Amino acid sequence: MRIRNALAVAIVLGSAVSLDGAHAQTYPTRAITLVIPFAPGGSTSIVGRGIADKMSELLGEKVVVDNRPGAGGTIGTKAVAKSDPDGYTLVLGYTGTLAIGPSLYKSAGYDPRKDFAPIGLIGNAPNSLVVHPSFPAKTVAELIAHAKANPGKVNFGSAGAGTVSHITGEYFARAAGITLVHIPYKGTGPALTDLLGGHIPMAFAPIPASHPNVSAGKLRALAVTSTTRSSLLPDVPTMAEAGLAGFDASLYYGLAAPAGTPRPIIDKLNKVLRDALGSDEVKRQLANDGTEITPGTPEDYAEFIDKDEKKWSQLIKTSGVEQE
Repeated sequence: MRIRNALAVAIVLGSAVSLDGAHAQTYPTRAITLVIPFAPGGSTSIVGRGIADKMSELLGEKVVVDNRPGAGGTIGTKAVAKSDPDGYTLVLGYTGTLAIGPSLYKSAGYDPRKDFAPIGLIGNAPNSLVVHPSFPAKTVAELIAHAKANPGKVNFGSAGAGTVSHITGEYFARAAGITLVHIPYKGTGPALTDLLGGHIPMAFAPIPASHPNVSAGKLRALAVTSTTRSSLLPDVPTMAEAGLAGFDASLYYGLAAPAGTPRPIIDKLNKVLRDALGSDEVKRQLANDGTEITPGTPEDYAEFIDKDEKKWSQLIKTSGVEQE
């Protein structure tokens, strides 16, 4: 009887695998929704739309972008986590939503490890540390020395409380052993406007947003927050080169589906994503946005999510910046 039951279970499981494989061969048969959990116009939308357009071409079915902003991107991300795992609802994964959001927001409502099936990494884009030309520090070392000589008197602006630029500032202050005063704004634009006006001395901002003002001499870039230099600011050192060994606050992008999505579908999407990232038009588009392409397997992305969440959650806990 036990042998007969075991055989029955094996047959059922084998049938399920066969059905999943057959489903993947015909998938997709209708439009796919790619949720970008932020408002249109930002770097996440630029990256997501570029990927969606090329994947549409390669899959033969439309990949429709759906911007669902709110609560640092956690609202749209949670919606995908609760969606049917059929391959027709995907999310643009992001450092802010999969590494920071679950610890930052008490009611995020999802587990980045358990509630998603990673498809693959897209790439990473660093922030930049920029200062007003009147600020006395011309290097990171000089900034740290100035902040130590003026504890609690140096402000930095960010796109808002709990945003990546805010947490990066806290990360920088802790790594440098200094005290900075956080000034939150409602977006990168308002923060840079006040920085350009000299109302705040420094800010952390995405390179595509800061690059034009740096090139025009209206701002001075002291460092980029990735482990390698940015192609948009090749003469600007990394934080590690500036003296903070191991500093990495890049913004990582990837694609993910709800947990339980059949593996053959995940594999098909991973292949199409990697083909899209290998195309000249996507390479050019992401390079213009300052994004370094870093494709990989679903397992690579799962391992990365685990590592990145551990780093940022620890920083959030020690800095006490949790949000409701």
